[in-house]
Amino acid sequence: MYKLLLCLRYLRTRYLAFICIVSVMLGVATLIVVNSVMAGFSDKLKSHLNGLGSDLTIRTEAPAGFPLSTPDIEQQLKASAAGQYIEATSPTVETFALLQFTYRTPNGREIPFVKHVKVMAIDPARHAKVGKFGDYLVNSKDDPASCFRMTPAAKEWFDLLRGREARDADQRRQWEEFAPTPQPAVEPGKNIFGQPTPKVDGGDLPADLRNLKPQLPADPAADVPPPTIILGWDIAYAYPTDPKTGERYELQLLKPGDDVFLATVGSSGTRPVSASFVVTDYFRSRYGEIDANVVYVPLEDLQKLRGMDDRANCLQVRLTPDVRESPKFVHDTVLPAAQAIMPRPESHAETWWQQQGSLLSAIEIERNLLNILLFLIIGVAGFGVLAIFSMIVSEKYRDIGVLKSLGASGGGVMGIFLGYGLLLGLVGGLLGTGLGVWITLNINDIEKWLAATTGRAIFDRKVYSFDSIPTHLDALSVALVNLGAVGIAVMSAVLPALRAARLQPVRALRFE
Repeated sequence: MYKLLLCLRYLRTRYLAFICIVSVMLGVATLIVVNSVMAGFSDKLKSHLNGLGSDLTIRTEAPAGFPLSTPDIEQQLKASAAGQYIEATSPTVETFALLQFTYRTPNGREIPFVKHVKVMAIDPARHAKVGKFGDYLVNSKDDPASCFRMTPAAKEWFDLLRGREARDADQRRQWEEFAPTPQPAVEPGKNIFGQPTPKVDGGDLPADLRNLKPQLPADPAADVPPPTIILGWDIAYAYPTDPKTGERYELQLLKPGDDVFLATVGSSGTRPVSASFVVTDYFRSRYGEIDANVVYVPLEDLQKLRGMDDRANCLQVRLTPDVRESPKFVHDTVLPAAQAIMPRPESHAETWWQQQGSLLSAIEIERNLLNILLFLIIGVAGFGVLAIFSMIVSEKYRDIGVLKSLGASGGGVMGIFLGYGLLLGLVGGLLGTGLGVWITLNINDIEKWLAATTGRAIFDRKVYSFDSIPTHLDALSVALVNLGAVGIAVMSAVLPALRAARLQPVRALRFE
């Protein structure tokens, strides 16, 4: 009992102990806040990357697609051991292409652009069920199935451009092909050779033949709607720098209704195919690699263009919620069953963890390294505990001698100082936990206050796809941080406690 009483007395009377408590508190709070923010960013990024694709992907590198039609593959997949874990599927055609378009400046100048893009042909209604495709659409977010349909404004702009192009083409044709040639002067009633013009006496034409005009065949493509396309945001928008202000501004290169030219290879892998597409919407994931390199087109249009019939070269699969968050089960059970449908080299199956493995590993390594570095803050607090305890032992020589003279053992004296270190660690850890949890729960309000005070944005919402700082408080992480803090405080008290325990009472009293 005397050990606890002495520890409490030292805690209340030694003001240096409060410095140790503050050091431990700040270290624990910093670790909790940083770990929670890093965990929140990691969870958001994982959800973001998973939403850009699907849980499981079966693909083939053959230019003509799978050897089986899409319905046959889906039927075999549902009949396999993985079928009970499948929630939705979406066939796609993925290939690379050259995208060409013309940017018309306000002063009428035309600037050509050519980009190397990845083309994804999808059925929007089905593709929205395997991922978060609809969440990243700019104009059709509420109705992803209509993303390939032109809005009235886009249709009006497209008709205006098509009419302008048709008029320009007619004018060029008239000037180039049908330009009038100079004719020699001809006398009335004679031809250009000077001979009299023969007269045909056929009488008046019947009424039904008067003002007869040639009937030209109708253009079969006049009423056929053109194929449409969804562009990545960074393809349709550029961010040049204003030379006067030095600030970047947003420049729209393409808007709904503009046409682009897409060139790729057919199903044979050697024959080039191309077609014009009309922009209907934008895809904005705020993931630069996707927004600057990916375009979406209707599945049937690209299959027809490449001559693939009803085949696809990729099948996106969404798993049921009970297995979606279990990577080990997916890798051990679902993935082999999906791969068995068409073994290599016809196809290969992979999960989204495998597709994004390098990025996810980099995030986890960064998080672990940051935790190790920040844990050094608590290590600094531990050195403060060691220094202060050494001072306390030096100051308490007489008290230690009296305690040992009254019968206190060396283990009892050592327990006093170890308990003192434990108490400092517990108090600092509890206060740090409270502070860290409060900062984590109110971090967005604190960020806004700091931004308003300093005049500089700390969290730039234009960079990320979310509008607030993500956090994730994990009870296990909080407990481990507190356990580490208490352990460092106790270990820092070991050397001073051993020194006090080995002190002889006669020597201590004689020293005093």
